[in-house]
Order: sequence, then structure tokens, then C-alpha cells
Amino acid sequence: MRHLVDPALLPGLDVMPALDLNDQSLPAIREGMEQMTAMAPEPEGTGVSWRADSVAATDGRQVPVRIYTPAGGTEARPAILHIHGGGYVMGSVATNHASNMLLAADVGAVVVSVDYRLAPETPAPGSVEDCYAALCWLHEQAGALAVDPARIAVRGESAGGGLAAALCLLARDRGGPAIAHQNLIYPMLDDRTCITRQPDHLGAFVWTPQANAFGWRSLLGQNPGAADVSPYAAPARANDLSGLPPSFIAVGALDLFLVEDMDYARRLIEAGVATELHVYPGAYHGFDVLPDAPASVRMKQDATAALRSALTA
Repeated sequence: MRHLVDPALLPGLDVMPALDLNDQSLPAIREGMEQMTAMAPEPEGTGVSWRADSVAATDGRQVPVRIYTPAGGTEARPAILHIHGGGYVMGSVATNHASNMLLAADVGAVVVSVDYRLAPETPAPGSVEDCYAALCWLHEQAGALAVDPARIAVRGESAGGGLAAALCLLARDRGGPAIAHQNLIYPMLDDRTCITRQPDHLGAFVWTPQANAFGWRSLLGQNPGAADVSPYAAPARANDLSGLPPSFIAVGALDLFLVEDMDYARRLIEAGVATELHVYPGAYHGFDVLPDAPASVRMKQDATAALRSALTA
């Protein structure tokens, strides 16, 4: 299967071997992920400052967030609510620390990253409710954060992309804060992929069908593929995608999520939602672990351009 991989992306497979996820291995995998994150150097010269804070959920819990603010300027900026990946079962607000600093600088936006609760300890809808609390807080605190409340986007990678899509559905259906754009990077949208036969090369690397089934089972608290799954857990289950924000979706051609992401993009377009879809040949799930590879550079440029376009006053 490696012959299908973009040669420039092959070194990433040594950094990110396929995960053997189960209840026994999860604690060690989480710890290893946090250790790798802690070793990543903070980018220099971005002009972005950051601080930790927390937002109150409706039940009184405090949801941790990190706030990234570009230097300079006195006018209200756009904002991006960022939701990290990790298959719904791992990752933290620290996972994308370095990339969020660069994102804030590149887009000229305040980035608020939310540390939502993980499955299986907290099944759905706990994670999306945490994200909704952060969205409401960002909207309410727009003045204090020097943010334009009419220019708030949501962005996420993998499970974070799934949560970003679910958050857009939840905000639409609750009449919640307006979202100007959803930026979905190889999003994890559909539990039914676990029970659908895929070509062997889709999901052969990094995020495999085994890992996918564990992630969905952990989030849903039941085996994936049942008839009663909420669209606020698996956004592809939504019957109606109309009225959602303009959308950007990026996915690799070898990613297990390729078919579900392409189908979601098609349904958004059919529902009248302005949608941009990019598929990167020879790219596996999480291929941007190699930030300087040409495919990774293209994806970053494409995603950033979509954010800038959506958030320009």
C-alpha cells in the first residue's frame, strides 16, 4: 500500500504508525500524545500572545480554553473557535498549540481553542455541549476580546472537524450564535463508515477501521451504525443540511474518511450551502504532521485562504 502514498509524505508514516486503540492501550497512547505535544517548540516571531481561561457550561462546569491574540491593531478582529482532533478519545487544548499560534498570525484572527471532555469517560453529547458553551462565551465576550461577533468561524481536524460540523448543526437548531464559516480538516463525520465496506487502501494508514470503530463506540456508548444516532454526535446523520455556514472540507485520497467527507460536501452543495472541497492525492489521515511537505503546504494555504475569504469584513 505504501506505493500509493505521496513520496514526500512517506516519512510521516514513521512518525504516526497505525494506532491499536482499545480500553487497555488508550491511557498510554494519551500520555504519549501529550508528551509529544509538550516537546514541540513554540513558534517564534508570530507576534501572537496566548493565555489560558475557562468558560462556564450550563451545568456550572468550567470548560478550559486557550486564547490566542495577534499583536497590534485596535479594531475588532474575526475569531476562530478551534476544536482539536484525537478520535473523540484523546488530545487536549495543547495538541494544536503551535499551529494555533500560526493560524492566529496567518489569518489575523483571535483563536479560542476548547478543551472538551473526552470519550469514553464522557459520551456524546458532552463534547459538543462543551464546544457550544465555548461558542456562546466567545460571542458574549466579543467586546472584551476585541472580536467582531459577526465574523466567528469554527475549525477542527479529524474528530475536531466532526465536532465543528456538529456544533454548526446545534447552533442552527438552537438559534444560537451565528457562525460565519466552518473549516473542516479531514473531519470524522459518520459512524456508519464502520459498517460500510471500503477499499483496502482507504484507512490503511494511521487511522484504521479498528481505531475508527473504537472512537465511535467510545463516543456513542454503543456499537456504531445503529439507527438512533444523533446528528449532534455524527453530523452525517443530519437529514437537513440547509442553513449551515459556508464550508471548507479538506481530506486526503487515502484517508478512511474520504467517502464520508465527499458525501457531506455533496449534500451541503445540494442543500444550497457554499462549499469548497479539496482532495489531496497520496495523502493519508493526518498527513500534515509533515508541515513542509508540498501537500501539507497546499492544504494549509487552501484552508487559510478559505478562512480569510469568509472572515474579511
